[in-house]
Amino acid sequence: MSKTNIAPGKQLKMVTCGRCQSKTFISGDLAPFATEECKKCGHPVMLPVLLRNFELRTIIASGGMGTVYTALDTKLQRDVALKMMKREMAADPEIMQGFYREARAAASLNHTNIIHIYSFDEWDSLPYLVMELANHGSLDHRIEQEGVVDELHVLDVGIKMASALASALKHNLLHRDIKPGNILYNAEGEPKLIDFGLVRDAETDNVWEQHVWGTVYYVAPEKVERKGEDFHSDMYSLGATLYHAITGHVPFEAATNEEVLAAHVQTPLTPPNLVVPAISEATSTALLTAMAKRPDDRFKTYDEMQMALEAARSQLMVRRFSQDGGAAPGKSWWH
Repeated sequence: MSKTNIAPGKQLKMVTCGRCQSKTFISGDLAPFATEECKKCGHPVMLPVLLRNFELRTIIASGGMGTVYTALDTKLQRDVALKMMKREMAADPEIMQGFYREARAAASLNHTNIIHIYSFDEWDSLPYLVMELANHGSLDHRIEQEGVVDELHVLDVGIKMASALASALKHNLLHRDIKPGNILYNAEGEPKLIDFGLVRDAETDNVWEQHVWGTVYYVAPEKVERKGEDFHSDMYSLGATLYHAITGHVPFEAATNEEVLAAHVQTPLTPPNLVVPAISEATSTALLTAMAKRPDDRFKTYDEMQMALEAARSQLMVRRFSQDGGAAPGKSWWH
């Protein structure tokens, strides 16, 4: 690691920002896990910390529950993500139970588009989760950057997320918080479903709950009405997520969360191709079906949803190929 001596007994050390990836100098006297702001973007940066066989290098994100770091597994020599719970959160038995539940649920699944869990342990009484690294942004970040995400990419994400949710359902699991921020990309651009903190057994679909779990812009009507939930509720949230990406707008916008929730139940959904005319009819119809107000009017299975999205994708590829007059020399026509 680079060092620049600035005075006897004092030094700066160069570290990498976990957000903008720029190099920045911070005090070499920082305590373990203490942070300074990146000079370029203001994101917290830290000195590397060795936690057992993991060298924590950068902060990916930090929230109310805990902090996610990039780390090097020094034994296996591979990059991983390490999610550590905050000390004040670890003192809450209910939060701890949710963290354990997330670890067990995600670890039970083996799907290309679901983040892989490598290990779960504690350090200094703080639980941490070691998982596959996917630090190349989220679908939410992509929406912020692009405004309207390319239809072909949205369909590709939808197909893969439908497959991932189908795999979870085979293990009797509902995700319950599908949203753009919970779809991350790895270095190869592959989308990965994360955050199984709200997961529960699919068999408890008729259990009444006091709270509406999920994110208001993507929550299914039956959850708002406390009518229970099943896999159709995750399907609705996936449809709402894709709707946001492809139109640049959440399905329902209002001044308050309560009004947004009411809109999911009462307000007819504006077809995506009326928001963005360039969106194909097949894609628009598929999203309308996934977001039908009544669960029984949505796709009967994830396979059915996946087939509808694949059909829309095939039609779009053919249309673009025709418009382009064929593939350019040396290029694949589907890109």
